[in-house]
Amino acid sequence: MAVPSRKILLIEDDRDISHLVKLHLEDEGFLVVIEADGNAGLARAREGDFDLIVLDLMLPGIDGLEICRRLRGGTDYVPILMLTAKSSEIDRIVGLELGADDYLVKPFSVRELVARVKAIFRRIGVAGAQKVEPDSLRISLGNLVIESDKRKVTLSEKKVTLTAKEYDLLHHFAAHPGRVYTRAQLLDQVWGYGYEGYEHTVNSHINRLRGKIEADPANPRYILTVWGVGYRFAEPQDLK
Repeated sequence: MAVPSRKILLIEDDRDISHLVKLHLEDEGFLVVIEADGNAGLARAREGDFDLIVLDLMLPGIDGLEICRRLRGGTDYVPILMLTAKSSEIDRIVGLELGADDYLVKPFSVRELVARVKAIFRRIGVAGAQKVEPDSLRISLGNLVIESDKRKVTLSEKKVTLTAKEYDLLHHFAAHPGRVYTRAQLLDQVWGYGYEGYEHTVNSHINRLRGKIEADPANPRYILTVWGVGYRFAEPQDLK
């Protein structure tokens, strides 16, 4: 039985770029739908029928950052690869912290874009393969419960609302309690690329996570700082 093609929504108002990207992605076997307007792109994205969204930052209608914000405020998760002609540090940080899974600055190599698309789908495949055992679908540590199949987190039986990347980071920590990670390792393993120079993106995500799951974020119980190295998640025996 043939494996269904991955379906990609490309929201890009530059006709030359969109058709070049579409051509190369379709050569790799992907199905590509193009929208050139922010409002139309958001509406199409909300149909929930895509495996990846390639999203330009500057668009007519609403911009890519606002599209990303609104999509990440919903319940359905779809990976987002953001494109932009802007190269300033703040734009990259904002895009990543809103929940974009990857980031490319124009002008970019179409071969690099295709490689990053494939890398995102590989990570999705690995994550799916790691969730085949029923026991692995639920992580319970102290009063914190993570239900992987639902991407749901509760603390003392109350739902915790997380962005997609906050959830990914928390799940990665909780699946490996006690293991120490540097910021660079977390960027590589959770975001998927090194993003050299953006280790403070990890710091900001951890600060927000602590604000949501820690009774006293200044004295965390779950996500612990290992001074001079990075972070680790508390071990089960420490949470009893």
